[in-house]
This record gives sequence, C-alpha cells and structure tokens, in this order.
Amino acid sequence: MGEELRIIVSGGGTGGHIFPAISIANAIKVQHPEAQILFVGAEGRMEMKRVPAAGYPIKALPICGFDRKHLLKNVGVLFKILKSRRMARRIIRDFRPMAAVGVGGYASGPTLNVAESMGIPTLIQEQNSYAGVTNKLLARRADKICVAYEGMERFFPKDKIILTGNPVRQGLLEKTRSKDEALRTFGLQAGCKTVLLIGGSLGARTLNESMLSHLDEIAVSGVQFIWQTGGFYFERIRKTLDEKGQPSNLYVTDFISRMEDAYAAADLVISRAGASSISELCLLGKPTILVPSPNVAEDHQTKNALALVNRDAALYVKDSEAVEQLVPLAVATVKNGRRLEELGQHAGQMAFRNAADRIAEEVCRLAMKYRDERKK
Repeated sequence: MGEELRIIVSGGGTGGHIFPAISIANAIKVQHPEAQILFVGAEGRMEMKRVPAAGYPIKALPICGFDRKHLLKNVGVLFKILKSRRMARRIIRDFRPMAAVGVGGYASGPTLNVAESMGIPTLIQEQNSYAGVTNKLLARRADKICVAYEGMERFFPKDKIILTGNPVRQGLLEKTRSKDEALRTFGLQAGCKTVLLIGGSLGARTLNESMLSHLDEIAVSGVQFIWQTGGFYFERIRKTLDEKGQPSNLYVTDFISRMEDAYAAADLVISRAGASSISELCLLGKPTILVPSPNVAEDHQTKNALALVNRDAALYVKDSEAVEQLVPLAVATVKNGRRLEELGQHAGQMAFRNAADRIAEEVCRLAMKYRDERKK
C-alpha cells in the first residue's frame, strides 16, 4: 500500500463554494478513506464554521477582496494578499500535499498560486458559465479544470477542461417525504400548487420586496408560498406582516434547514442564479424562475441564468423588474401544468450526476501520480 494521499481544498466565502468543496472532500474520502484532507479558507468567512462542522480541519488566511468603490482601501488588501501568500507557503510546506483543489473564493487564489509555484499539481473547479478573473489566471498553470457548462474553452485551455457539472449538497436526492408530507411540515395544504422562494442564507432584498408588494394578490391567488427571507431581513419582514396581516397560504421563515423537504413541497422555485443553486435545481428537475443578482462580479449570475433560458430550462426576470413582475409570473406559471412539465423536463436534461465523484477521481489521479513520481 502506498503513502496516504494528502490533499488541500481551498476556497469558500459563500455556501455556493463551500457545499461543493465539502462534497468533493467527502467523495475523496469514499474513494480513498486513508486520504488526509486540509481546507484553507479566509478569516471570518462562512467556511471557518461550516468546514469543521463537516469534520475537516481548516487553516485561515487573512485574505479579502478588492474594494472597487474605495480604491485607497486596497493598499491594506495588497498587504493581506502578500501575507496570505507567505502563510499559504508555510501551510503547504508543513502539510506536504500531493494535489490542491480550488473551488473559488478569496483563499483559493493565493493557495493555488503558491501550490503551482511549488510544483504541486492543481485542479480548478469553475462553477459558473462565465469564468472569474482568479480562475482564469490560475488556469495557466493548472493541471485540470472541471467545469459545469459547455463552451468554457473561451476562457481556459481546451486540453485541460473536463465537463463534470457542479457537486451538490449530499442528501439532497435522498427523498424521505412525499410532496404532501413535505407540505405538512410547513403547515400548508396538501394538493395545492406551491411556490418556493429562496434568496440564499442571508436573503435577497429584491425577492423579499417582490413578496411584500403583492401580499393581497398572494392571499387570493389560490397558490401557496414557502418564503425563505434570509436572516438579515427576517425581523423587518416579520414586523411588516404583523402590521399588514399574513396570508394563511404563506409560510415565512428566515432559514430552511431541510432543503430536501422544501424542494419536495414545491411545484415551482424562485431563486437567484448562483451556480450551486442552479445545479441543484437541474438535478431535481425543478421548474424555476431565476432572478440573477446584479451585485456579483462580471454579472455572472445573468450568464448562468441565460444558459438555462436559452434551452427553455428556466424562466428569467431581471432584478430591476422583479418587484412588479415576479409574483404575477409565478402565480400564472405554477397554474400552468404543461409549462411546468416542459421547464422541469428541460432542466433535468441539463443536470450532471455524480459530479463530486468525477472531480474526486481527477484529484486523486493527480495526487497519486505526483506521489509515485516522487518515489522514482
């Protein structure tokens, strides 16, 4: 038996980066139970809690993003980048990885850049249909680039690209409840058309305003809504509903811990267009209305959404038009059984299954090759 594999997984910042990273790590452990996996994240970011909760050790870098509005503040950012590079080099020297994986997020830049400079094989996982600046730079020396969309050779060397799809949260496909059972967990009526609105763990202001602006229409729509407001907005929304009156066909919560129940209950989903969310919705074959966030780098959520819209696998509403259009469109669509069937079928055709397993195979192959070559 050869020396145990040691692999670094770096990135995070949002659930959209963290959940795929943990899924890849879990898949590596299934294929190679003896493998040692170390995460490298950014100080103060979500991964510093989520990764240890998943059972993996993590090291923090003092890295943060550039402030595009206040350029003078970026002097401090440059010092943090230099310090992060020094720390990443020390982490790599101590851990002696045989491969490094970057899933996006602040920490992946310095970690993979240092790994590449030290001759460690690297794999990039690009989740979006429009590649970010960091991954485009890292791709020059990366060994493999796993992508979720076709046509990514416009960003990356074609011979390095592997079309794998995005890993999703484990357990999402383990359906434990029927639709009616899932509806009862939310206190909603069985047999009634249901719309699920999710804006991420923090929430999405425009999606929340869209709901608040149409409470009267929702009340008489004959449609049920499950509304995840996000923690940041919940108290204000709760107060507004107390004042105006909450429709009986509306379930409101700040966070949904069992997303598999929410998906099982929903006939139609309203969501931002993050890569991870889209991958989950396609895998489940869920009809969806996508409202891309305008507050992301290079407007990549709009590009993600259009990749589905162009194949009739989702509907699309601009953020600037959502308050007026979103709820009426959702009510009309969820009542149209034929349209729901078309959207769900086309979304399912875009799904990638076993993405985490395929990426893990590539990572382990790189690590074993590096390990074996060192012995010669």
